[in-house]
Amino acid sequence: MPGAGKSTVGVILAKYLSKEFIDTDLLIQIRHNMNLQNIVDMHGYLKLRQFEENEILQMNAADSVIATGGSAVYSPKAMQHLKKNGTIIYLKNDCKELLGRIHDFEARGLAKKKDQTFDELCREREPLYIKYGDITVDCKNKNHEDITVEIVNALK
Repeated sequence: MPGAGKSTVGVILAKYLSKEFIDTDLLIQIRHNMNLQNIVDMHGYLKLRQFEENEILQMNAADSVIATGGSAVYSPKAMQHLKKNGTIIYLKNDCKELLGRIHDFEARGLAKKKDQTFDELCREREPLYIKYGDITVDCKNKNHEDITVEIVNALK
């Protein structure tokens, strides 16, 4: 989910593991030369999901730490591609806490229906995160370093 710490934990984890770090949101923004919100505004949220799926399917990232956008789970093809090449970590957080971390919810470039609330988005996505996650890390009351150490230990 947005605000879960995927990018921050991903960078720390990549350093711990001496791996490359890839952020699919950044790849999308670079390829399309616009931020995620502009993509949603100009093309719609489903197009953003398609762009994310395309980025994931094109990458050969077997030896990398990847932070995907939270909507990657809507693409079974993308998730199977990621599973084939690695381990999927679900950073589980309370929706209320996540929303408190996001100060730009309406302008963040989320791949969601126009009038969908954050809570609705959480309820919609959580079963998919559970379905695809190989490892679930409960992030409640943990800092990024603690979460990273927990992931490293789980990967051993």
